[in-house]
This record gives sequence, structure tokens and C-alpha cells, in this order.
Amino acid sequence: MKDYRVLLFYKYVDVDEPGSIVNEHLDWCLANDIKGRVFFAKEGVNGTVSGKIEHIERYKAHLTNYPMFNDIWFKEDEADEHAFKKMYVRMKNEIVHSELNGTLLKNGGKRLDPKKLKEFYDSGKDFIIIDARNQYESEIGRFKNAITPPIKNFRGWKQAIEDLEEHKDKTMVTYCTGGIRCEKASAYMVEQGFKDVYQLDGGIHNFINQFPDTYWEGGMFVFDERRVVTTNTKEELKHIAKCYYCRKLTSYYINCHNQDCDKLFVCCHDCKVEQDYCCSDECRNSTNKRKTYHG
Repeated sequence: MKDYRVLLFYKYVDVDEPGSIVNEHLDWCLANDIKGRVFFAKEGVNGTVSGKIEHIERYKAHLTNYPMFNDIWFKEDEADEHAFKKMYVRMKNEIVHSELNGTLLKNGGKRLDPKKLKEFYDSGKDFIIIDARNQYESEIGRFKNAITPPIKNFRGWKQAIEDLEEHKDKTMVTYCTGGIRCEKASAYMVEQGFKDVYQLDGGIHNFINQFPDTYWEGGMFVFDERRVVTTNTKEELKHIAKCYYCRKLTSYYINCHNQDCDKLFVCCHDCKVEQDYCCSDECRNSTNKRKTYHG
């Protein structure tokens, strides 16, 4: 068993004075060797953190000690080390930037547990599954036959839904990493007149932990130092993205080491080293590159 854990969590709930929690929460995390990012807002909390097992258990007890967070759902992964380099705690207007402030969470799509989604696929049900994540996330992994809108961030969801007008009478299933984006994404679809909308309960994380090697293809992008989590063991389901250079199938992302570029791109390990962690000749010749650790 690995010594570290990575938590992914959120909860939409009324928070009277989120600003009063921020400094206290940061100080507690620093004192207990917890690293990651946690955002508080009047609408709730959204976070992902890492730490040794005993520290993570203390963290869960600490956060759920707040009455409004006492039933929060922690999604948990094993890790070899910290998945973050630092700890950030911030006050935000939204726990996920969406530009869907007028959307009512009570209108959210029906919750679909992973077992039921698998039954949808197994039975050949006529449904459309749509990715509520960014395009660079879906490039590395997605559900079988999923629609993956070409959006750079969640604020592009409104345009993505405009492009699906012809499917308003279909059964629609939304999904994201842990479920947070689908709370508002599915609600917005319902408010736009879509008749039969679901949201995958617990997101991709919940599904792939229960049903690897089935209908998830590739890796799951995560917003920490790991970048991609892969749970499938079948070779044909492990990788769907192609290396920027050699076009070999891989599930590996890097940022260009030219700090003036910082482009995020898919790159296999061999090409990463051969190309000096850069996306072009111009970037390789830059004098403003991050230090590279080969290996």
C-alpha cells in the first residue's frame, strides 16, 4: 500500500462567511503537511489535496468538523508522494468559474450512478454522453462515443449546448472529473429545454474505480503533478492520445519548458527527453527555460 493519498472533493452549500475560513484553513494545512488547492465561496467548497495517510485522515476530520461540510464526499487515490508542491487556499466568487451564475442547482440533471451508466452501454440504450470538461482533458481520455465540445474552459459550456439543440428530446448524460462541473452543466441544459438529462454521480473518478476496462477510454486528466491517472489494464483502452512528435499512443502531458511558451501538449517519454521538454526548435533555443531533470 502506498504511503500518500490524494483527495478530490466539493460541496455546493451556503457558507455565511467563507472569508473567515480561508486563513484558518491555510494555517492548519501548513501545520499538518497538507498540500494542494482549496477554494471557498458563498456557494461552497472545492478542493484537491495530498498528504501522508495519517495527515489525510486528520484533514478529513478537520474539514468535516465544519457543520456545513460534515457530509462531504471525498474521492481518494493512492500516491507515492505529494501530488502538489505547495498549499493554496483562496476565497472565490464561484468554486468553479462557469458564467452560469443564474443557473439553479435544484434544476440539475438526475444523478446516474456508475452501475446504471454501464447498464446504459451494455443494453445498447439510445443516449448521448457529453463531456463537460476542457478539450485538453478529453483529448487524453473520454467515454466511448462521447461528444467532446471544443471548449478551452468551463465558461464555454453555453456555446457547447447551443450546438446540441437538435438533441433536446434525447437522453443526455453529462460527465466531468468528480461531478462538480456537471452540477451546473446539467442544470443549464434542463433550463434550456433538454427533456431527459442525467449527471454522472461522482464523475469519471467514481466510474473508473468501479468499472475499469469497460467504457472509459484512455487516461483521466487531473489538476496536480500527476497530470494523468490511468486505471485501465487492457492495452487497447490505456491510451487514445497521440504524441505531438512521433504520433505513438500515450497518456502523458507536459508543459513546454520554455517559460515564455508553457504550452501543454501530449508527448511520450522518449520524445520528451529527445526534444528537451520543448514543443519547437524556437523553444528549445530559448534562454528562459525551466531546469530539466532527465529520466
